[in-house]
Amino acid sequence: MDAPIIFEPLFMERVWGDRRLESLYGKRLPTGATIGESWEIVDRPEAQSVVHDGPLRGLTLHELWAQRRVEIFGDKLAAHPAERFPLLCKLLDCRERLSVQVHPPSSIAASLGGEPKTEMWFIANAAPDAEVFAGLRAGVSREDFEQALLAGQVAEKIHRLPTQTGDAIFIPSGRVHAIGAGNVIVEIQQNSDTTYRVFDWNRAGLDGQPRALHLAESMLSIDFDDHEPSLLDPQGETLAECDFFKVEKWLLEKPRPAREPGTFAIFVCVAGAGACGSANFKAGDFFLVPAAAKNLEIRPVGEGATVLRTTF
Repeated sequence: MDAPIIFEPLFMERVWGDRRLESLYGKRLPTGATIGESWEIVDRPEAQSVVHDGPLRGLTLHELWAQRRVEIFGDKLAAHPAERFPLLCKLLDCRERLSVQVHPPSSIAASLGGEPKTEMWFIANAAPDAEVFAGLRAGVSREDFEQALLAGQVAEKIHRLPTQTGDAIFIPSGRVHAIGAGNVIVEIQQNSDTTYRVFDWNRAGLDGQPRALHLAESMLSIDFDDHEPSLLDPQGETLAECDFFKVEKWLLEKPRPAREPGTFAIFVCVAGAGACGSANFKAGDFFLVPAAAKNLEIRPVGEGATVLRTTF
């Protein structure tokens, strides 16, 4: 347990995807596929992270959570009620805009047959003129939004924010949103795969047919009091902190302890290169530092090493 745990990524083809995870980060993508998402750390019935190497090689994240929870995740999570590891970490490559969508809040998710999802986006790479859509424009009411839906003009009602590499934004459940073209994003989220599409820019899916919309569920889920949110203003090293996760951005200038006593930490490198134990990492690499790891440090290799550190 004195080494970071590295998992095999799971690549998801998406109509809006591309192949920049290969060119930027050296990911070995399936030949010819337009990959929109790399699920780096996931414990879901339909998708499982598998340990890449070391003494735990071949074990799934679910097996670690169910059978070795204290050893891997720490005493603080020993009594956590979730049957599955409660976080999901991804890389997204958005050649085109994603659908305008919303995730249901916890108060109604179960009644809609879904799961709540609060998430945070870190803009790892932004093309010129890249943007994200989040929340409603000032003054837009539920009635305004419904009329825009009927007229096919939803995008005019959503707040737009230009993005640059290094920006971040918080997306709580209930916030209507979309990722604009040209963004490569690190996404830290609750373990959920429930998305209700409001509008999909009138395009066809991978099968050539329009993708399904979920208008009734969306209208019940959207927070119509959520107007013009801002990009995150970091508080020291902390980018985002909520009931579900805490994400910090570390500029590594010297070795630092990788975790706090009694718990684990998830890292993703977003710039430069570094090392943890005997493992080296570069931009785009994720790894988990187990709670049982003693005196494990994360350290820079060269200048400019920057990581995001996620704890629960």
